[in-house]
Amino acid sequence: MEKKRRVLVIGLDCAAPELVFDQWREQLPTFAKLMDEGIYARLESCMPPITVPAWMSMLTSKDPGQLGIYGFRNRLEHNYKETAVANSTYIKEPVVYDVLGQHDKHSTVVGIPCTYPPRQVNGEMVTCFLTPGLKSQFTYPPELREEVLSVVPDYMFDVKDFRTENTDYLLQQIYQMTDRRFKLVRHLMDAKPWDFFMFVEMGTDRIHHGLWKYMDPQHRKHPGPTPFLHSIREYYRYLDGQIASLLSRVGDETTVMIVSDHGAKRMDGGICINDWLIREGYLVLKSRPEGIVNLNQCEIDWERTRAWGAGGYYARVFLNVRGREPSGCVAPEEYDSLRAELTAKLQALPDDSGRPMGTRVAKPEWTYREVKNIAPDLIVLFGDLLWRSVGTVGNGSIYTFENDTGPDDANHAQFGMVIMRDARLTQRGEVAPRHLMDVAPTILEALDVPVPADMRGTPIQHAVPIPAGVHIG
Repeated sequence: MEKKRRVLVIGLDCAAPELVFDQWREQLPTFAKLMDEGIYARLESCMPPITVPAWMSMLTSKDPGQLGIYGFRNRLEHNYKETAVANSTYIKEPVVYDVLGQHDKHSTVVGIPCTYPPRQVNGEMVTCFLTPGLKSQFTYPPELREEVLSVVPDYMFDVKDFRTENTDYLLQQIYQMTDRRFKLVRHLMDAKPWDFFMFVEMGTDRIHHGLWKYMDPQHRKHPGPTPFLHSIREYYRYLDGQIASLLSRVGDETTVMIVSDHGAKRMDGGICINDWLIREGYLVLKSRPEGIVNLNQCEIDWERTRAWGAGGYYARVFLNVRGREPSGCVAPEEYDSLRAELTAKLQALPDDSGRPMGTRVAKPEWTYREVKNIAPDLIVLFGDLLWRSVGTVGNGSIYTFENDTGPDDANHAQFGMVIMRDARLTQRGEVAPRHLMDVAPTILEALDVPVPADMRGTPIQHAVPIPAGVHIG
């Protein structure tokens, strides 16, 4: 009798394809074996390539505009108040485990971003890195919480205070978190009758942001040889062994995927978006602040302010539109021309040495199939993500090399990765790049569940092979 088909998805937040596919492939036997026995590709992220909304875009096969989530923080109303952090209550589209539940498939999911607070699934759920702590209700069903704590009493959702110069502390915490997550995953894999099992490990993201400069000689803060030179490589090797412990629990009837929501690249610096808007006359303050402060601490002349921005791995630029914002001064008929003006200036902005940056600017209505809730008026990827956006005001220059949210060595890259092993695949090796919205249909097809017509992606089983000798870098 044929064994029950199952799907195991190993999510590695921020995992970089060039490290796994190329640089360290020979030192990662488990990754390499899966690549040799299956297919692999660069996996294009959503716009913007941010943890929230990328994982939910992957698992709903919808873009961020359709989800109405544009980052960790989102405007709730067209006013000037603080934004709110997205959580599971924002997700109105069916997630892949919802679709599977409709077909009596049992799902066990752990740590998938945007799953807190937990909600009902046909199976089990342990929530994500946005969970407040172990005292909160972080499981479905609720009684699973006690089982989790009996297996891993000191389970970690995330690394506490991961923006730190204390690299020894950071490494210790990353390894502790990852060890505990895999311990829980092994228990649940053995204990639950799952058809679909997926978890997301955040350690890859935390180690990239915290230690990239030690690894990358092109990083402007690269210190040369240090005890941390190979820390990221050693962590990937550690992950390789942890993944091997999971594969020993499944057979050929189980489709195995390793996916990341985006990649990683060095961070050259930050662009102070609000200081730039002030310099260019788009943002007007009633008085200059003393020192470096958050924009919400400033007294803004909203009657004369046409645009303001927010920091992060990308910049969100908002226009102060008459009839939309409380003190809007941009006439609706000037909206498109002002966005075009800002786009041209931002794309022409050079780096700190006067060289072209290659900044990309996106308009929501051109980027998404729908635009739900309140999107930024412009989405700005400075230096094609080699620079981040800094939202503070009062910096001495529009260029900064200190992050306003704490030490950070890396930004996100547009392409993450996917590796897939399935006994039914007829091809092997690298295939043409895919999009993360392809992942949910891939899971469904692997379990012989019909793909809903409104899912945007195409199953990766239908991937186009790359000719021999050709590599997509």
